[in-house]
Amino acid sequence: MRRCGRCLYRRIFITDLHEMHGGAVPVAQARLKPDAPGPTVRAMTQQIQHFDVKGGPEFGRKHLPLLREALKEAGLDAFVVPHEDEYNNEYLPANAERLMWLTGFTGSAGAAIAALETAAVFVDGRYTEQVKSQVDPELFDYSDLVELGVAGWIRANAKPGWKVGYDPRLHSPDALQKLTDAAERAGVQMVAVDQNPVDAAWIDRPAPPRAKVHPHPIEAAGEAHADKRRRVAGDVAETGADAAVITDPASIAWLFNLRGGDVACTPLPLSAAVLEKDGRATLFIVEDKLTDAARGHLGNEVAIRPESEFGEGLKALAGKTVLADPAVSSAWVFDTLKSAGASVKRGRDPVALPKACKNAAEIEGSKQAHIRDGAALTRFLHWLDTDAQSGEVDEIEAAMKLEEFRRATPELKDISFETISAAGPNGAFPHYRVNTASTRKLERGSLYLVDSGGQYPDGTTDVTRTVPIGEPSEAMRRHFTLVLKGHIALTLIRFPEGTTGGALDVLARAPLWMAGHDYDHGTGHGVGSYLGVHEGPQRISKAPNAVALKPGMIVSNEPGYYKVGGYGIRIENLQFVTEAAAIQGGDRKMLGFEALTQAPLHRGLIDTALLTEEEIAWVDGYHAGVQAKLLPLLDGPAADWLVEACKPLAAA
Repeated sequence: MRRCGRCLYRRIFITDLHEMHGGAVPVAQARLKPDAPGPTVRAMTQQIQHFDVKGGPEFGRKHLPLLREALKEAGLDAFVVPHEDEYNNEYLPANAERLMWLTGFTGSAGAAIAALETAAVFVDGRYTEQVKSQVDPELFDYSDLVELGVAGWIRANAKPGWKVGYDPRLHSPDALQKLTDAAERAGVQMVAVDQNPVDAAWIDRPAPPRAKVHPHPIEAAGEAHADKRRRVAGDVAETGADAAVITDPASIAWLFNLRGGDVACTPLPLSAAVLEKDGRATLFIVEDKLTDAARGHLGNEVAIRPESEFGEGLKALAGKTVLADPAVSSAWVFDTLKSAGASVKRGRDPVALPKACKNAAEIEGSKQAHIRDGAALTRFLHWLDTDAQSGEVDEIEAAMKLEEFRRATPELKDISFETISAAGPNGAFPHYRVNTASTRKLERGSLYLVDSGGQYPDGTTDVTRTVPIGEPSEAMRRHFTLVLKGHIALTLIRFPEGTTGGALDVLARAPLWMAGHDYDHGTGHGVGSYLGVHEGPQRISKAPNAVALKPGMIVSNEPGYYKVGGYGIRIENLQFVTEAAAIQGGDRKMLGFEALTQAPLHRGLIDTALLTEEEIAWVDGYHAGVQAKLLPLLDGPAADWLVEACKPLAAA
């Protein structure tokens, strides 16, 4: 899974779509389409009524018996239900929410196993409380996803002779191997199914998404898809492969310069492709999703076939060496290739690294998107510093207000993920999800953390700001400043070519470590160009990563501090890797970072006594740049507020 550790799976609902899909539809999926004009987008979003979380114990009570009947008909004793869909998406289309349908659990990571007499749901530490409120303990045992996992459950609970079913399209080869090894030890047979019994039992299952697919203009892409295909095909040939299977929708969107709208928050066209080593390609897609413009854009070197024929396309690779990524392609892809007689070469998706290294047009587009987004966020920060100081505004109202400011930007296509809107103690949970049951007021004397982003045709944004409601305590200011020191260190660093994000992670943590603190999430993730807000292969974290940072890569810089029962603090900017200016006396080529995010930090939370002169200079320089870029887009009280917010720290 390529999910950021703090990512949400909270849903917002639209009243007039509520009944259409048996209860609710994700607003981000239904409301903001990549091809929708601004007025339509605004009209749809104005129908938001409330925040809620679809799911709950009644799902298991209603659906577990239906699945068990389907298992009996299929001759299975149990069935494994992962969270993942066929495309390993971060956000799932409604028809792929199998885990939620079965259990009522709506988290972004998890799994379940349902047997004829018993069942279990697996979650990680982020969701230990949420699962208790959403999944009936009389029906499902609660288990640990990381330590025990489904494989551990099979070893401990499956009876010899059981047939445990799985859908090979929903498991990676490595994840499936763990299940198979556990089954062998338990005397259990793992059975691949052609028909997923969840799908068979899901009577009112929503139809698959059919959003239109459009060309991504060359002005934003910066490189024609024919040139991209030839460049990536050359990399495929260097591995000794004749072709590569591409199943990551983000890779397909980037490779072919296409954008769609099949999932929430990310403009993906769900599809698959085969890229030949000479640059020719076959795109397997539901054909009526392609607009005439998209067909013309693809040209003669890209064959278009129905997605239902993807299996036949894999079989046609018999006798060839085929590159496939076990981290993103399913066990079904590997099994189909092997059974057809292809030689499968395991390797990283050949699109991943070129996609991560943004070209000049993509970087410039991202800069412009961040300026627009920064103006909307500044209007919101001004509102937080004035109207929201009453202590009567709650987390949902604040999140909706932020979306209102973003929707006023005509270029906005969608939010890039569901907004984290966390007041007081809720901010201490990095993965907090606001809903009607959990929402808190932004009380005076507390901190408010907001993590949000937007999708624009030329860039994707992701930014976190922490602001005081009322007067902050000295402890709040101290902790904020420690986080800020780490953030600045990761902005100012210069590093030699070949350096990985893991080597830099300590810079963001060091000020907190020296005070006896830390945070339990990564420091930085990659971000796409009008694509996924969480993108690899680069990252900045404690976890090992062999991918070196390269010019053009966009990464987040987001250290944090979380006081359980008190408050949360996170400062997040996006920044991109640049070739650093030569250092006098240096003998190595160095790289560095340049900030993309344009939004003021709250001066009232900064304790200048804890900052060095260099750190103060960075804050003042950053704010001067923010003011210069955003002031032309603002007027009235918001403009006046920005000028005040960007004053040098030395100014009273």
